[in-house]
Amino acid sequence: QVQLVESGGGLVQAGDSLRLSCAPSERTFSSYPMGWFRQAPGKEREFVAAISSGGATTGYADSVKGRFTISRDNAKSTVYLQMNNLKPEDTAVYYCAARVQHSISRAYYSGRNSYDYWGQGTQVTVSS
Repeated sequence: QVQLVESGGGLVQAGDSLRLSCAPSERTFSSYPMGWFRQAPGKEREFVAAISSGGATTGYADSVKGRFTISRDNAKSTVYLQMNNLKPEDTAVYYCAARVQHSISRAYYSGRNSYDYWGQGTQVTVSS
């Protein structure tokens, strides 16, 4: 069973940057498409960004496009979410997710139901 551990959250001001990290426990990490989702209080968990297993393909929610960048270092078995120009509306718990079921080569996945394992989440709070 894959365990995912997120880190890097915190309290920042609007306009600041943060980098989240997610480290899966599986050695076959490089085989998995990965995604980041977030959930604000009283709202459903929503897609933020995703990356294909090899890192060649990425996708973003419209609300973060141009500000957030997802990347992965398969040698370090880590996926990152670089968040720039943060806004108060980015405040949420951010979750890392891994898809271990069969995937199409170079595909990324934006649906919550596309992922099999989830991390415990890391809080990001952006003050105005």
